[in-house]
Amino acid sequence: MYTDQQFDKLVESVGEQCLRRGWMLVCAESCTGGLLSASLTDIPGSSGWFERGYVTYSNEAKVELLQVGADTLERFGAVSEETAMEMAAGALANTENAHFAVSTTGIAGPGGATSGKPVGMVCFGFAHRAGDGISTQAVTHIFDGNRAQIRQSAVEFALQKLQRFMSQR
Repeated sequence: MYTDQQFDKLVESVGEQCLRRGWMLVCAESCTGGLLSASLTDIPGSSGWFERGYVTYSNEAKVELLQVGADTLERFGAVSEETAMEMAAGALANTENAHFAVSTTGIAGPGGATSGKPVGMVCFGFAHRAGDGISTQAVTHIFDGNRAQIRQSAVEFALQKLQRFMSQR
């Protein structure tokens, strides 16, 4: 886990990267419940690069607000890279002036684990505009700790990966 100062620097770095390139960012969150968006908006001036955040905790919200396919949820589950990518793509598709999206969906615990999906498993989706379409990728990570620690670790991981994802564009 980051110290407060390290975490602030990470968030500021994401914001500076967006500002330099004129990019706007959107978040689609499930297991982090708005913590990622809150972390981004804790930085003064974030309105210059953060467009909006969606908290879609239920499957119904994922379908309704982010156009996640009901068949995707049925086949792969809410905690899957497929769902994470559709969440990110849906958030970006719904936000005309955004350039990048990040999503989180996982099992923060203490319950909720299933076969092959342990407590601490979080799937992250990343999307960006590419020509006339949207390009996505996903990554899964398993975190240790209690519910609060898993959620905070997921936010930190999302920001680290987002920073790398954006720097490749």
